[in-house]
Amino acid sequence: QVQLVESGGGSVQAGGSLRLSCSIVKRGSHAYCLGWFRQVPGKEREGVATIDNDGTTTYVESVQGRFTASKGNAKDTWYLDMNGLKPEDTAMYFCAARMALLGRPICRGKQQHDFGTWGQGTQVTVSS
Repeated sequence: QVQLVESGGGSVQAGGSLRLSCSIVKRGSHAYCLGWFRQVPGKEREGVATIDNDGTTTYVESVQGRFTASKGNAKDTWYLDMNGLKPEDTAMYFCAARMALLGRPICRGKQQHDFGTWGQGTQVTVSS
């Protein structure tokens, strides 16, 4: 069974940077695309970024120009580089994948319920 394992969260001061990693375990023969989401207690989970298999990325407006989603050289690791962090970026961050055995799945424009596999989440805390 495919699993996503996240790492890289932590506590930083405003203006700092963090890199989140999402590793695909037991990937099999599937092709993937990935979404990054975040959630603050008591609020709806929010889509932050998507990255398709061809490297095409999309971002929510609030992180545009500060966050960068990418694929690692190894197919099984994906990243979210977060720069210029703000206190309002504080949240639990999740990666989620769509996968396909044939063709390349598309993540851009998809809703949360379109993502079938989710990581456990990693906490990001930004202090002012």
